[in-house]
Amino acid sequence: MRGIASTARALALALALASAGCGYNRIQGADEQVKAAWAEVSNQYQRRADLVPNLVATVKGSADFERSTLEAVVQARARATSIAATPELVNDPEAFKRFEAAQGELSSALSRLLVSVERYPDLKASASFRDLQAQLEGTENRIAVARRDYIEAVRAYNTELKTFPGVLWASTLYRSYKPMETFTATPESQKPPPVKF
Repeated sequence: MRGIASTARALALALALASAGCGYNRIQGADEQVKAAWAEVSNQYQRRADLVPNLVATVKGSADFERSTLEAVVQARARATSIAATPELVNDPEAFKRFEAAQGELSSALSRLLVSVERYPDLKASASFRDLQAQLEGTENRIAVARRDYIEAVRAYNTELKTFPGVLWASTLYRSYKPMETFTATPESQKPPPVKF
């Protein structure tokens, strides 16, 4: 009888440790997935930032293009690239909000630029401008996909921290695990750019 009871206790203990270990491993896996998704977001934002100087140079060549529109794009790019998109950024809510705001400002400035271009048929007809516009459009789509994947990875990670057995690991043994920030729709991103003819 004692042998059966001690075997049952040992089996229960082994089962408890195994299920708790799975929580730890799942948190580690979710954390790595968030880092990978963030790296792709960062990569796509950098791709966009790299396209901006070429776009500005192409537009600047148009004789009487609005200088203030170009300056707004250049300044927005400078602010967006001044915030390093490191993996640690996702653990700092204030820094994440600054990053998100700077990227939103660049998106808004680029939208205004592309709307302004409508008034310059020669510029719109330029092959180099059309190529850059297509690349920028493709990059914006990639950014949207990367952000969606990041949001999903953060959702899975944050869910793991709040459900059993992950909650045990997150709250007792590894206090460094905290919910991560995710993207939100800013008021600027919800407004369509003004169209003036």
